Amino acid sequence: MAAPPAPVAVAAGAPAELDRAFFGHPRGLSTLFFTEMWERFSYYGTRALLILFMTAAPAAGGMGLDTPTAGAIYGLYTSMAYMASMPGGWIADRLIGQRRAVLYGGILIALGNAGLAIPTITSFYAGLTLIVFGTGLLKPNVSAIVGQLYRPNDTRRDAGFSIFYMGINLGAGTAPLVSGWLGQRIDWHLGFAAASVGMTIGVIQYVLGGHVLGTAGLEPAPAESPAAFERLRLRASIVGGTALLLFVAVGVGIWTGALPITPTQVATAAGYLLLITVLLFFVWLFFGGSWTPEERKRLYAIGCFFVAATLFWSVFEQAGSTLNLFAARNTLNRIGGFDFPSSWYLTLNSAFLWIFAPVFAWLWIALGRREPTSPVKFALGLIMVGIGFAILVPAAAMTRSGTLVSPMWLTATYLCHTFGELLLSPVGLSAMTKLAPVRVVGLMMGVWFLATSVGNYVGGRLSGLYESLPLTQLFGAVGAFAFVAGLIMWAGSRPISKLMGEVH
Repeated sequence: MAAPPAPVAVAAGAPAELDRAFFGHPRGLSTLFFTEMWERFSYYGTRALLILFMTAAPAAGGMGLDTPTAGAIYGLYTSMAYMASMPGGWIADRLIGQRRAVLYGGILIALGNAGLAIPTITSFYAGLTLIVFGTGLLKPNVSAIVGQLYRPNDTRRDAGFSIFYMGINLGAGTAPLVSGWLGQRIDWHLGFAAASVGMTIGVIQYVLGGHVLGTAGLEPAPAESPAAFERLRLRASIVGGTALLLFVAVGVGIWTGALPITPTQVATAAGYLLLITVLLFFVWLFFGGSWTPEERKRLYAIGCFFVAATLFWSVFEQAGSTLNLFAARNTLNRIGGFDFPSSWYLTLNSAFLWIFAPVFAWLWIALGRREPTSPVKFALGLIMVGIGFAILVPAAAMTRSGTLVSPMWLTATYLCHTFGELLLSPVGLSAMTKLAPVRVVGLMMGVWFLATSVGNYVGGRLSGLYESLPLTQLFGAVGAFAFVAGLIMWAGSRPISKLMGEVH
């Protein structure tokens, strides 16, 4: 592999296309790369332990919850973390700018993981809540700032997102190794503490590296007038304050027993809220906005990508729930006499991404004009994630007699899922920044993560079937669902490409 180009010093205020100090890209990409790396380290460190901690017996330091309840909490937490990207993107766009949103989000995430490190029920749920709010502020807006580092016609944009995506997977891949080992082999809460330390490091480097971001994401979108901005801020304060008070009141009611509500009931209600939110948002998006005809067509394309991404993540995101349980309960976690924590399987996806991301990047360049369109890549991604679950059907059949299956079964599944992710996720992330109208780019990134929210919710609830449904049926149904969805997406790829217009 050729050595990266030497860094080029760029004076402040120089055109963006001249800034090539970070492997040929703007220096600001390095700050965002490490911010997102540490945020994903924090999130995936918690994700690797969460359902295992909740289902572990109290004698082993866990919460002793049954699998359906733990799955409901897991699905609620992970889905709300991504759903919060919608208001998080709006707050950044209209009120505080992406830069401040990322900073405040990182602080909340660090505090939330610190709460999980404290061995009390109150701090556990309070910690999950803080992580949800923090992720909603940080996740969509750090991606939006990446897009603002490049001018609209800068050909480095997609490559920049690929580098940024590598930072995501560096954090996600190392997190299970660290938090998983500390949590499963020493103490659950020590694993959560490691996630808090990681996010704290991320916040510090973000503050220290902020000067290389220029003006990207520094201010919210201009309001019609100062008076209009003040009215908007007042309304947001009233709505936000009311929602916070209501949330606290409900939390106190559940904690004290005044509101006899179970976690499963809360998760079910959240599922309805998620569905209503999606429907209302797209009704507003398609019919309520003052869009140009070209913008409206692109928004329809975003809607198609949203549906496909939702279906994909509902299968893929079972890694932290269903597949995590299969690794802990039905897999022989030993290689060459070395026993390893079951949470380490969650590192495979990121390891495969580091190996195969350059291969896919080379493939698209090698194909040239024959490169598949974005809708076709989405379809192939769905098909691959379906194949990944189909592989586990014979492995599940072997476990009926109590046999622990080889680690190679899960390894093959994660390899297929990684191929699917490389076909869909970077493509979708880049497409959102190019298809979205400039004045709502942060909100559109929230739409992308809303698809992940719905997928996480479904994945968490499906893990509740782990003990009540034969694994062969569960894995087979999930795999067939994804495969058929991929074929439908493939059939609609040409009309979707037309809606995208000049965006490729």
